Amino acid sequence: MDSLNYFFFTAYPYVVIIVFLLGTFYRYTRKGFQVTSLSAQFLEGKVGFWGSIPFHWGILMIFLGHLVAFLLPSAVIAWNSSPTRLLIHEGANFTFAVALTVGLLALIYRRLFHARIKIVTTKMDLFVEFVLLAQVLLGCWIALNYRWGSTWFAADLSPYLFSLLNFNPEPEAVLAMPLVVRAHIVGAFSIFLIFPFTRLVHILVAPFHYIWRPYQVVIWYWDRKKIRQSSTAWSDSRPRNT
Repeated sequence: MDSLNYFFFTAYPYVVIIVFLLGTFYRYTRKGFQVTSLSAQFLEGKVGFWGSIPFHWGILMIFLGHLVAFLLPSAVIAWNSSPTRLLIHEGANFTFAVALTVGLLALIYRRLFHARIKIVTTKMDLFVEFVLLAQVLLGCWIALNYRWGSTWFAADLSPYLFSLLNFNPEPEAVLAMPLVVRAHIVGAFSIFLIFPFTRLVHILVAPFHYIWRPYQVVIWYWDRKKIRQSSTAWSDSRPRNT
Protein backbone atom coordinates (compact mmCIF):
# COMPACT_ATOMS: atom_id res chain seq x y z
CA MET A 1 0.00 0.00 0.00
CA ASP A 2 2.86 2.40 0.81
CA SER A 3 4.45 1.83 -2.59
CA LEU A 4 1.07 2.42 -4.27
CA ASN A 5 0.60 5.64 -2.33
CA TYR A 6 4.06 6.87 -3.32
CA PHE A 7 3.35 6.02 -6.94
CA PHE A 8 0.13 8.05 -7.00
CA PHE A 9 1.73 11.08 -5.35
CA THR A 10 5.18 11.06 -6.93
CA ALA A 11 5.20 9.35 -10.36
CA TYR A 12 1.52 9.48 -11.33
CA PRO A 13 1.33 13.31 -11.56
CA TYR A 14 4.16 13.32 -14.13
CA VAL A 15 2.42 10.60 -16.16
CA VAL A 16 -0.69 12.80 -16.10
CA ILE A 17 1.20 15.89 -17.26
CA ILE A 18 2.86 14.04 -20.17
CA VAL A 19 -0.40 12.47 -21.36
CA PHE A 20 -2.27 15.75 -20.92
CA LEU A 21 0.22 17.80 -22.95
CA LEU A 22 0.90 15.27 -25.71
CA GLY A 23 -2.73 14.16 -25.97
CA THR A 24 -4.08 17.71 -26.12
CA PHE A 25 -1.45 18.79 -28.67
CA TYR A 26 -2.17 15.77 -30.88
CA ARG A 27 -5.92 16.24 -30.77
CA TYR A 28 -5.71 19.97 -31.47
CA THR A 29 -3.28 19.62 -34.37
CA ARG A 30 -4.47 16.35 -35.92
CA LYS A 31 -8.15 16.26 -35.03
CA GLY A 32 -8.92 19.95 -34.67
CA PHE A 33 -12.55 19.63 -35.76
CA GLN A 34 -13.16 17.33 -32.77
CA VAL A 35 -12.12 20.04 -30.30
CA THR A 36 -15.70 20.99 -29.57
CA SER A 37 -18.36 20.53 -26.93
CA LEU A 38 -20.69 19.05 -29.60
CA SER A 39 -23.58 21.09 -28.25
CA ALA A 40 -26.94 19.32 -28.14
CA GLN A 41 -28.92 22.44 -27.29
CA PHE A 42 -31.02 22.18 -30.46
CA LEU A 43 -31.95 18.60 -29.60
CA GLU A 44 -33.14 19.35 -26.08
CA GLY A 45 -33.11 22.64 -24.21
CA LYS A 46 -35.16 22.58 -21.01
CA VAL A 47 -33.26 20.02 -18.95
CA GLY A 48 -30.06 21.11 -20.69
CA PHE A 49 -30.54 24.67 -19.44
CA TRP A 50 -31.03 23.62 -15.80
CA GLY A 51 -28.08 21.28 -16.09
CA SER A 52 -25.65 23.40 -18.09
CA ILE A 53 -25.96 26.69 -16.17
CA PRO A 54 -25.30 25.37 -12.63
CA PHE A 55 -22.69 22.95 -13.98
CA HIS A 56 -20.63 25.58 -15.76
CA TRP A 57 -20.88 28.20 -13.01
CA GLY A 58 -20.20 25.60 -10.34
CA ILE A 59 -17.15 24.06 -12.00
CA LEU A 60 -15.75 27.49 -12.92
CA MET A 61 -15.98 28.85 -9.38
CA ILE A 62 -14.69 25.64 -7.80
CA PHE A 63 -11.72 25.66 -10.19
CA LEU A 64 -10.97 29.32 -9.45
CA GLY A 65 -11.22 28.66 -5.70
CA HIS A 66 -8.68 25.85 -5.93
CA LEU A 67 -6.45 27.95 -8.18
CA VAL A 68 -6.41 30.86 -5.72
CA ALA A 69 -5.55 28.51 -2.84
CA PHE A 70 -2.70 27.10 -4.94
CA LEU A 71 -1.26 30.42 -6.10
CA LEU A 72 -1.95 32.54 -2.98
CA PRO A 73 -1.79 30.14 -0.03
CA SER A 74 -0.70 32.81 2.48
CA ALA A 75 -3.66 35.02 1.58
CA VAL A 76 -6.09 32.11 1.97
CA ILE A 77 -4.66 31.16 5.37
CA ALA A 78 -4.89 34.79 6.49
CA TRP A 79 -8.50 35.00 5.31
CA ASN A 80 -9.42 31.77 7.12
CA SER A 81 -7.88 33.01 10.39
CA SER A 82 -11.24 34.63 11.18
CA PRO A 83 -14.02 32.11 11.97
CA THR A 84 -16.58 34.30 10.19
CA ARG A 85 -14.50 34.59 7.05
CA LEU A 86 -13.74 30.86 7.17
CA LEU A 87 -17.48 30.14 7.34
CA ILE A 88 -18.10 32.41 4.35
CA HIS A 89 -15.29 30.74 2.41
CA GLU A 90 -16.39 27.19 3.14
CA GLY A 91 -20.06 28.06 2.65
CA ALA A 92 -19.47 29.62 -0.77
CA ASN A 93 -17.36 26.67 -1.91
CA PHE A 94 -19.98 24.19 -0.73
CA THR A 95 -22.78 26.14 -2.43
CA PHE A 96 -20.99 26.04 -5.77
CA ALA A 97 -20.21 22.34 -5.24
CA VAL A 98 -23.92 21.64 -4.70
CA ALA A 99 -24.77 23.63 -7.84
CA LEU A 100 -22.20 21.59 -9.75
CA THR A 101 -23.71 18.36 -8.41
CA VAL A 102 -27.24 19.39 -9.39
CA GLY A 103 -26.07 20.38 -12.86
CA LEU A 104 -24.21 17.12 -13.38
CA LEU A 105 -27.17 15.02 -12.26
CA ALA A 106 -29.41 16.89 -14.71
CA LEU A 107 -26.94 16.39 -17.56
CA ILE A 108 -26.50 12.69 -16.76
CA TYR A 109 -30.29 12.21 -16.59
CA ARG A 110 -30.56 13.99 -19.96
CA ARG A 111 -28.01 11.70 -21.58
CA LEU A 112 -29.51 8.53 -20.15
CA PHE A 113 -33.21 9.15 -20.67
CA HIS A 114 -33.74 11.71 -23.43
CA ALA A 115 -34.10 9.89 -26.77
CA ARG A 116 -32.51 12.55 -28.97
CA ILE A 117 -29.56 13.10 -26.62
CA LYS A 118 -28.92 9.35 -26.24
CA ILE A 119 -28.28 9.09 -29.98
CA VAL A 120 -25.39 11.59 -29.87
CA THR A 121 -24.02 10.41 -26.50
CA THR A 122 -20.83 8.36 -26.40
CA LYS A 123 -19.58 6.08 -23.65
CA MET A 124 -16.81 8.59 -22.95
CA ASP A 125 -19.41 11.35 -22.42
CA LEU A 126 -21.07 9.35 -19.67
CA PHE A 127 -17.76 8.17 -18.24
CA VAL A 128 -16.37 11.68 -17.79
CA GLU A 129 -19.62 12.93 -16.28
CA PHE A 130 -19.65 10.11 -13.72
CA VAL A 131 -15.97 10.77 -12.93
CA LEU A 132 -16.75 14.45 -12.36
CA LEU A 133 -19.73 13.50 -10.22
CA ALA A 134 -17.62 11.18 -8.05
CA GLN A 135 -15.00 13.92 -7.70
CA VAL A 136 -17.46 16.59 -6.62
CA LEU A 137 -19.18 14.22 -4.17
CA LEU A 138 -15.81 13.48 -2.58
CA GLY A 139 -15.25 17.23 -2.33
CA CYS A 140 -18.62 17.72 -0.64
CA TRP A 141 -17.83 14.88 1.77
CA ILE A 142 -14.54 16.56 2.69
CA ALA A 143 -16.24 19.94 3.12
CA LEU A 144 -18.82 18.48 5.51
CA ASN A 145 -16.54 16.23 7.55
CA TYR A 146 -13.20 18.04 7.43
CA ARG A 147 -13.97 21.73 7.86
CA TRP A 148 -10.28 22.61 7.73
CA GLY A 149 -10.18 21.60 4.06
CA SER A 150 -9.54 25.02 2.54
CA THR A 151 -6.80 25.89 5.04
CA TRP A 152 -5.19 22.48 4.62
CA PHE A 153 -5.15 22.94 0.87
CA ALA A 154 -3.25 26.20 1.21
CA ALA A 155 -0.92 24.99 3.97
CA ASP A 156 -0.06 21.49 2.75
CA LEU A 157 -1.35 20.70 -0.72
CA SER A 158 -0.11 23.92 -2.32
CA PRO A 159 3.53 23.29 -1.22
CA TYR A 160 3.17 19.69 -2.41
CA LEU A 161 2.02 20.84 -5.86
CA PHE A 162 4.88 23.33 -6.06
CA SER A 163 7.29 20.53 -5.14
CA LEU A 164 5.99 18.60 -8.15
CA LEU A 165 6.64 21.61 -10.36
CA ASN A 166 10.19 21.78 -8.97
CA PHE A 167 10.68 18.06 -9.82
CA ASN A 168 11.28 17.33 -6.15
CA PRO A 169 8.07 15.66 -4.90
CA GLU A 170 7.41 15.96 -1.16
CA PRO A 171 4.26 13.90 -0.57
CA GLU A 172 4.67 13.30 3.18
CA ALA A 173 1.98 15.80 4.23
CA VAL A 174 -0.43 14.42 1.64
CA LEU A 175 0.18 10.81 2.65
CA ALA A 176 -0.80 11.70 6.22
CA MET A 177 -4.26 12.81 5.10
CA PRO A 178 -7.44 10.68 5.38
CA LEU A 179 -8.22 8.27 2.54
CA VAL A 180 -11.08 10.39 1.18
CA VAL A 181 -8.74 13.38 0.81
CA ARG A 182 -6.11 11.30 -0.99
CA ALA A 183 -8.81 9.85 -3.26
CA HIS A 184 -9.96 13.38 -4.08
CA ILE A 185 -6.43 14.38 -5.09
CA VAL A 186 -5.92 11.28 -7.25
CA GLY A 187 -9.32 11.94 -8.80
CA ALA A 188 -8.24 15.46 -9.76
CA PHE A 189 -5.09 14.10 -11.39
CA SER A 190 -7.16 11.49 -13.23
CA ILE A 191 -9.47 14.13 -14.71
CA PHE A 192 -6.45 15.80 -16.29
CA LEU A 193 -5.30 12.37 -17.50
CA ILE A 194 -8.48 11.70 -19.47
CA PHE A 195 -8.95 15.35 -20.46
CA PRO A 196 -7.51 15.08 -24.02
CA PHE A 197 -9.82 12.17 -24.84
CA THR A 198 -13.09 13.84 -23.82
CA ARG A 199 -15.20 16.76 -24.90
CA LEU A 200 -13.74 18.70 -21.95
CA VAL A 201 -10.94 19.66 -24.32
CA HIS A 202 -13.22 22.34 -25.79
CA ILE A 203 -12.35 24.49 -22.76
CA LEU A 204 -9.06 25.31 -24.48
CA VAL A 205 -10.83 26.96 -27.40
CA ALA A 206 -13.64 28.67 -25.48
CA PRO A 207 -14.43 32.06 -27.11
CA PHE A 208 -13.33 34.18 -24.16
CA HIS A 209 -12.50 37.01 -26.58
CA TYR A 210 -16.26 37.57 -26.92
CA ILE A 211 -16.13 39.20 -23.47
CA TRP A 212 -14.23 42.26 -24.75
CA ARG A 213 -15.19 42.06 -28.44
CA PRO A 214 -17.30 45.04 -29.66
CA TYR A 215 -21.00 44.40 -30.01
CA GLN A 216 -22.07 43.02 -33.37
CA VAL A 217 -24.71 45.27 -34.94
CA VAL A 218 -27.45 43.34 -36.77
CA ILE A 219 -30.16 45.15 -38.74
CA TRP A 220 -33.25 43.05 -39.48
CA TYR A 221 -35.24 43.92 -42.61
CA TRP A 222 -37.69 41.05 -42.50
CA ASP A 223 -41.25 41.28 -41.35
CA ARG A 224 -40.73 38.80 -38.53
CA LYS A 225 -44.45 38.07 -38.16
CA LYS A 226 -44.85 37.06 -41.82
CA ILE A 227 -41.60 35.14 -42.08
CA ARG A 228 -42.61 32.94 -39.14
CA GLN A 229 -45.98 31.99 -40.62
CA SER A 230 -46.03 28.53 -42.18
CA SER A 231 -48.08 29.84 -45.10
CA THR A 232 -45.45 32.38 -46.10
CA ALA A 233 -43.12 31.20 -48.87
CA TRP A 234 -39.54 31.26 -47.65
CA SER A 235 -37.80 31.82 -50.98
CA ASP A 236 -39.91 34.53 -52.60
CA SER A 237 -37.08 37.00 -52.21
CA ARG A 238 -33.54 36.91 -50.98
CA PRO A 239 -33.20 37.74 -47.26
CA ARG A 240 -31.65 41.13 -46.65
CA ASN A 241 -29.71 40.78 -43.43
CA THR A 242 -26.62 42.91 -42.74
